[in-house]
Amino acid sequence: MLIKERLFTPGPVPLPPQVIKALGQQIIHHRTPEFTHIFKDVREKLQKLLKTERDIILFSSSGTGAMEASVLNFFRKGDRVLIINAGKFGQRWKEIASQFELKVVDYEIEWGKTYDRDRVLEIVGEFPDIRGIFVQQSETSTTTYHDVKFLGEISAKLEDCILVVDGITSVGVYEVYPEELGIDVLVTGSQKALMLPPGLSVLYFSEKAEKRLSRSNLPKYYFDVAKEAKKQQKGQTAYTPAINLIIALNESLQLILSEGLENLAKRHQILAQATREAVKEIGLKLLSESPSNSATGVYAPAGIDADQLRKKMLELGFRVAGGQDHLKGKIFRIAHMGYFDFNDVIQIIAGLEMALYKTGLPIEIGKGVKKAQEVILNHT
Repeated sequence: MLIKERLFTPGPVPLPPQVIKALGQQIIHHRTPEFTHIFKDVREKLQKLLKTERDIILFSSSGTGAMEASVLNFFRKGDRVLIINAGKFGQRWKEIASQFELKVVDYEIEWGKTYDRDRVLEIVGEFPDIRGIFVQQSETSTTTYHDVKFLGEISAKLEDCILVVDGITSVGVYEVYPEELGIDVLVTGSQKALMLPPGLSVLYFSEKAEKRLSRSNLPKYYFDVAKEAKKQQKGQTAYTPAINLIIALNESLQLILSEGLENLAKRHQILAQATREAVKEIGLKLLSESPSNSATGVYAPAGIDADQLRKKMLELGFRVAGGQDHLKGKIFRIAHMGYFDFNDVIQIIAGLEMALYKTGLPIEIGKGVKKAQEVILNHT
C-alpha cells in the first residue's frame, strides 16, 4: 500500500516547489558577476526580513557554525557571560562558550519553562561585569518561546554587554527585528523557517557588537566575521559558498517577503494555536509553559512510549520528532514552521488521532480535528 511520507519535524522542513526548482538548476561559478548579483540580492532580502540596514553575513554551515562565530568574534577569553540554559540548545551555548574559555554563569531552567525576570535581575546584580547574555528565542528541544526584548533592555543597561540570540527557529516564524528588540547578535539557519535544506547560516550584528570585532582575541579562521564582511559587501564570500543553497534562498526569501512579514507571523500563530488546542482537546498535555509558534511539544499519554507512538504515526505517513536527553520516549514534537498551511495542521492532527487509536487508546476520532478546524475558522 502506498503511504506518502509527510515531514513535520522542526528541521529539516518541507521545501516549496520554487526552492526545489532552484536547487535542481545547473550550478554556476561563484566568482562571476552572475553569482555576485544573486548574492547581493539575497543580502538585501535578508535585510528586509530583519528590517535593518546592517550587514548580514552568510556562512556555509549549519546554524551551529553561526553560533560559534557569535562567540569567536565578539568576545575575549575570560569574558563573563550569562547563558539562559533552558534546553538542548541552551546547553550548546554553554558548551561553545566554555570551549573558548569564557566564564559562564549558567542559569539552568527546567525544560519547558522560560526564565524568571527577577532571577535575571538578581544574576546581573551579582555579576555586573557580564559581557554577554545568550539565549534561544525559540528553544527547539522544548518548543519554548523566550522573551528577548526584556533581555535586550537588561543588556542595554549593563556596561559593555551584548545580547546574543539564537533565532534558528524564530526567524521566519515571528517578526524578528533585532534593532527593535535590542538584539546585538542574531543567528539563524537555512533548514528551518527559511525553507531550505541544511547548509547555510546567517549572522546579524549590531553597531555595538561591531566595535568588539577588533578587540576579540579568540582564535578564528573560517568563521571570521570581519573578513567575511569585507568580501560580502562586494558580493562575494571569503571561501567557496554553498552556491545552489544561496540561489534557492533567494527564492524562499521572495516567498516570505511576498506573503508579508505581519501575515507570515499571523499564519504561524494560527498554525500553532490550532495544533495546541487540538492536542489538548484530544486529552494530551503540552510540554511548554511558554509555547513557541514554530513547533509544539506534546507528552505521550500515560503508559505509551512516545517513540512507539511516533512509529505508529510514521506507518500512517507522518514523521514527527522525538524528545531529547531525559525527554526521550516521553514527548513528541510537531513542527509547523515554514512551508505549512492550515490543511497541514488538520492532516497531522488526524494522523495523531489514528495513531493513538491504533495503540489502543480509547479516543474519539475527529475530536481534535474539529477543534483545529474551529480555531482556523475563527481566525480566517
